[in-house]
Amino acid sequence: PGAMSQALAKEIPQEEGQGSSRRSSWGLLVTAGVGGTLVALYAVATPFVTPALRKVCLPFVPATAAQIQNVLKMLENRSGSLVDIGSGDGRIVIAAAKKGFQAVGYELNPWLVWYSRYRAWRDGVHQNTKFYISDLWKVSFSHYRNVVVFGVPQMMPQLEKKLEEELECNARIIACRFPFPCWIPDHTTGEGIDTVWAYDFKCSRGCEAKSLEITSETES
Repeated sequence: PGAMSQALAKEIPQEEGQGSSRRSSWGLLVTAGVGGTLVALYAVATPFVTPALRKVCLPFVPATAAQIQNVLKMLENRSGSLVDIGSGDGRIVIAAAKKGFQAVGYELNPWLVWYSRYRAWRDGVHQNTKFYISDLWKVSFSHYRNVVVFGVPQMMPQLEKKLEEELECNARIIACRFPFPCWIPDHTTGEGIDTVWAYDFKCSRGCEAKSLEITSETES
Protein backbone atom coordinates (compact mmCIF):
# COMPACT_ATOMS: atom_id res chain seq x y z
CA PRO A 1 0.00 0.00 0.00
CA GLY A 2 2.80 2.41 0.87
CA ALA A 3 4.50 1.89 -2.51
CA MET A 4 1.18 2.28 -4.34
CA SER A 5 0.43 5.57 -2.54
CA GLN A 6 3.83 6.91 -3.45
CA ALA A 7 3.30 5.95 -7.11
CA LEU A 8 -0.12 7.66 -7.18
CA ALA A 9 1.35 10.75 -5.53
CA LYS A 10 3.94 10.95 -8.30
CA GLU A 11 1.37 10.49 -11.13
CA ILE A 12 -1.22 13.04 -9.91
CA PRO A 13 1.06 16.12 -9.99
CA GLN A 14 2.27 15.10 -13.45
CA GLU A 15 -1.33 14.93 -14.77
CA GLU A 16 -2.20 18.24 -13.13
CA GLY A 17 0.91 19.80 -14.64
CA GLN A 18 0.00 18.53 -18.11
CA GLY A 19 -3.57 19.91 -17.78
CA SER A 20 -2.26 23.27 -16.66
CA SER A 21 0.13 23.34 -19.62
CA ARG A 22 -2.72 22.59 -22.03
CA ARG A 23 -4.88 25.36 -20.52
CA SER A 24 -1.96 27.77 -20.79
CA SER A 25 -1.46 26.90 -24.47
CA TRP A 26 -5.16 27.40 -25.23
CA GLY A 27 -5.07 30.71 -23.39
CA LEU A 28 -2.16 31.90 -25.50
CA LEU A 29 -3.93 30.83 -28.70
CA VAL A 30 -7.15 32.61 -27.72
CA THR A 31 -5.25 35.74 -26.74
CA ALA A 32 -3.32 35.73 -30.01
CA GLY A 33 -6.54 35.20 -31.99
CA VAL A 34 -8.40 38.02 -30.27
CA GLY A 35 -5.40 40.31 -30.60
CA GLY A 36 -5.04 39.55 -34.31
CA THR A 37 -8.75 40.18 -34.88
CA LEU A 38 -8.60 43.54 -33.10
CA VAL A 39 -5.56 44.58 -35.14
CA ALA A 40 -7.34 43.59 -38.37
CA LEU A 41 -10.49 45.48 -37.38
CA TYR A 42 -8.42 48.54 -36.49
CA ALA A 43 -6.62 48.42 -39.83
CA VAL A 44 -9.91 48.24 -41.72
CA ALA A 45 -11.93 50.70 -39.64
CA THR A 46 -9.32 53.39 -39.08
CA PRO A 47 -9.37 54.74 -42.68
CA PHE A 48 -13.14 55.25 -42.37
CA VAL A 49 -12.79 57.69 -39.51
CA THR A 50 -9.49 59.42 -40.26
CA PRO A 51 -9.36 62.67 -42.27
CA ALA A 52 -10.36 62.23 -45.89
CA LEU A 53 -8.81 65.46 -47.13
CA ARG A 54 -5.21 66.42 -46.48
CA LYS A 55 -5.26 70.21 -45.99
CA VAL A 56 -8.16 70.30 -43.55
CA CYS A 57 -9.15 67.77 -40.91
CA LEU A 58 -12.30 66.43 -42.57
CA PRO A 59 -13.41 63.13 -41.02
CA PHE A 60 -15.74 60.79 -42.84
CA VAL A 61 -19.33 61.41 -41.74
CA PRO A 62 -21.93 59.57 -43.86
CA ALA A 63 -24.67 61.66 -45.45
CA THR A 64 -28.08 61.14 -43.89
CA ALA A 65 -31.10 60.04 -45.93
CA ALA A 66 -32.56 63.55 -45.52
CA GLN A 67 -29.35 65.16 -46.82
CA ILE A 68 -29.36 62.92 -49.88
CA GLN A 69 -32.99 63.78 -50.64
CA ASN A 70 -32.27 67.49 -50.22
CA VAL A 71 -29.32 67.25 -52.61
CA LEU A 72 -31.47 65.46 -55.18
CA LYS A 73 -34.11 68.17 -54.77
CA MET A 74 -31.49 70.81 -55.62
CA LEU A 75 -30.59 68.78 -58.72
CA GLU A 76 -34.12 68.71 -60.15
CA ASN A 77 -34.26 69.97 -63.75
CA ARG A 78 -30.47 69.75 -63.92
CA SER A 79 -28.44 67.48 -66.19
CA GLY A 80 -24.90 66.84 -67.32
CA SER A 81 -21.89 65.84 -65.28
CA LEU A 82 -21.78 65.85 -61.49
CA VAL A 83 -18.91 65.70 -59.03
CA ASP A 84 -19.01 65.01 -55.31
CA ILE A 85 -15.99 66.59 -53.58
CA GLY A 86 -14.95 64.31 -50.73
CA SER A 87 -17.33 61.57 -51.80
CA GLY A 88 -16.89 59.33 -48.74
CA ASP A 89 -18.64 55.99 -49.24
CA GLY A 90 -20.19 57.13 -52.53
CA ARG A 91 -23.83 57.41 -51.53
CA ILE A 92 -24.37 60.87 -53.12
CA VAL A 93 -22.66 59.80 -56.35
CA ILE A 94 -24.73 56.61 -56.52
CA ALA A 95 -27.99 58.45 -55.79
CA ALA A 96 -27.22 60.99 -58.53
CA ALA A 97 -26.33 58.23 -61.00
CA LYS A 98 -29.73 56.63 -60.37
CA LYS A 99 -31.26 59.97 -61.46
CA GLY A 100 -29.40 59.88 -64.76
CA PHE A 101 -26.27 61.89 -63.99
CA GLN A 102 -22.80 60.90 -65.07
CA ALA A 103 -21.48 61.14 -61.52
CA VAL A 104 -17.91 61.25 -60.26
CA GLY A 105 -16.51 61.19 -56.74
CA TYR A 106 -13.12 62.38 -55.53
CA GLU A 107 -11.92 60.98 -52.23
CA LEU A 108 -8.45 60.77 -50.73
CA ASN A 109 -9.19 57.69 -48.62
CA PRO A 110 -8.55 54.56 -50.75
CA TRP A 111 -10.65 52.28 -48.55
CA LEU A 112 -13.70 54.50 -49.08
CA VAL A 113 -13.08 54.67 -52.82
CA TRP A 114 -12.90 50.89 -53.15
CA TYR A 115 -16.02 50.53 -51.03
CA SER A 116 -17.81 53.13 -53.18
CA ARG A 117 -16.94 51.20 -56.34
CA TYR A 118 -18.33 48.03 -54.79
CA ARG A 119 -21.56 49.80 -53.78
CA ALA A 120 -21.98 51.24 -57.28
CA TRP A 121 -21.52 47.77 -58.78
CA ARG A 122 -23.94 46.27 -56.25
CA ASP A 123 -26.58 48.92 -57.07
CA GLY A 124 -26.14 48.49 -60.83
CA VAL A 125 -24.87 52.01 -61.60
CA HIS A 126 -21.16 51.32 -61.99
CA GLN A 127 -21.30 52.32 -65.67
CA ASN A 128 -22.52 55.81 -64.76
CA THR A 129 -20.12 56.37 -61.86
CA LYS A 130 -16.42 56.87 -61.36
CA PHE A 131 -14.46 57.19 -58.15
CA TYR A 132 -10.95 58.59 -57.95
CA ILE A 133 -8.40 58.51 -55.14
CA SER A 134 -7.27 62.12 -55.19
CA ASP A 135 -6.70 65.24 -53.13
CA LEU A 136 -9.37 67.81 -54.10
CA TRP A 137 -6.81 70.64 -54.08
CA LYS A 138 -4.94 68.92 -56.92
CA VAL A 139 -7.99 68.40 -59.15
CA SER A 140 -9.61 70.84 -61.58
CA PHE A 141 -13.42 70.86 -61.55
CA SER A 142 -13.74 73.10 -64.61
CA HIS A 143 -15.68 70.59 -66.74
CA TYR A 144 -18.43 69.81 -64.20
CA ARG A 145 -21.86 71.47 -64.30
CA ASN A 146 -23.01 70.22 -60.91
CA VAL A 147 -20.79 70.20 -57.82
CA VAL A 148 -21.71 68.75 -54.43
CA VAL A 149 -19.62 69.59 -51.36
CA PHE A 150 -19.74 68.12 -47.86
CA GLY A 151 -17.21 70.38 -46.16
CA VAL A 152 -16.26 71.97 -42.87
CA PRO A 153 -16.04 75.71 -42.13
CA GLN A 154 -12.22 75.75 -42.21
CA MET A 155 -12.08 74.66 -45.86
CA MET A 156 -15.00 76.64 -47.33
CA PRO A 157 -13.23 80.00 -47.98
CA GLN A 158 -10.37 78.37 -49.88
CA LEU A 159 -12.69 76.05 -51.77
CA GLU A 160 -14.95 78.99 -52.66
CA LYS A 161 -12.00 80.73 -54.27
CA LYS A 162 -10.92 77.58 -56.11
CA LEU A 163 -14.38 76.92 -57.57
CA GLU A 164 -14.79 80.57 -58.51
CA GLU A 165 -11.63 80.34 -60.59
CA GLU A 166 -12.48 77.03 -62.26
CA LEU A 167 -16.22 76.68 -62.88
CA GLU A 168 -18.16 77.92 -65.86
CA CYS A 169 -21.18 80.19 -65.55
CA ASN A 170 -23.77 77.43 -65.97
CA ALA A 171 -22.56 75.48 -62.93
CA ARG A 172 -24.53 74.84 -59.77
CA ILE A 173 -22.73 74.26 -56.49
CA ILE A 174 -24.56 72.45 -53.70
CA ALA A 175 -23.14 72.80 -50.19
CA CYS A 176 -24.21 70.46 -47.39
CA ARG A 177 -23.96 71.08 -43.63
CA PHE A 178 -22.04 74.36 -44.03
CA PRO A 179 -22.58 77.21 -46.56
CA PHE A 180 -19.90 79.14 -48.40
CA PRO A 181 -18.84 82.28 -46.52
CA CYS A 182 -19.24 84.93 -49.27
CA TRP A 183 -21.70 83.58 -51.81
CA ILE A 184 -25.42 84.18 -51.40
CA PRO A 185 -27.40 80.98 -52.01
CA ASP A 186 -30.06 80.95 -54.71
CA HIS A 187 -31.97 78.11 -53.08
CA THR A 188 -32.04 76.56 -49.60
CA THR A 189 -33.80 73.48 -48.30
CA GLY A 190 -33.76 71.35 -45.17
CA GLU A 191 -33.15 72.12 -41.51
CA GLY A 192 -30.27 71.76 -39.07
CA ILE A 193 -27.49 69.45 -40.22
CA ASP A 194 -29.63 68.42 -43.20
CA THR A 195 -29.67 71.96 -44.65
CA VAL A 196 -28.52 72.24 -48.25
CA TRP A 197 -27.54 75.46 -50.04
CA ALA A 198 -27.53 75.77 -53.85
CA TYR A 199 -25.52 78.43 -55.69
CA ASP A 200 -26.08 79.15 -59.38
CA PHE A 201 -22.69 80.26 -60.54
CA LYS A 202 -23.98 82.68 -63.19
CA CYS A 203 -25.16 84.89 -60.32
CA SER A 204 -21.82 85.05 -58.53
CA ARG A 205 -19.44 87.95 -58.69
CA GLY A 206 -16.64 85.71 -59.92
CA CYS A 207 -18.62 84.67 -62.98
CA GLU A 208 -19.50 88.27 -63.78
CA ALA A 209 -15.81 89.10 -63.63
CA LYS A 210 -15.07 86.29 -66.09
CA SER A 211 -17.73 87.61 -68.47
CA LEU A 212 -16.26 91.12 -68.32
CA GLU A 213 -12.79 89.78 -69.08
CA ILE A 214 -14.07 87.83 -72.10
CA THR A 215 -16.02 90.85 -73.37
CA SER A 216 -13.04 93.21 -73.06
CA GLU A 217 -10.77 90.71 -74.84
CA THR A 218 -13.31 90.38 -77.68
CA GLU A 219 -13.64 94.15 -78.10
CA SER A 220 -9.90 94.66 -78.18
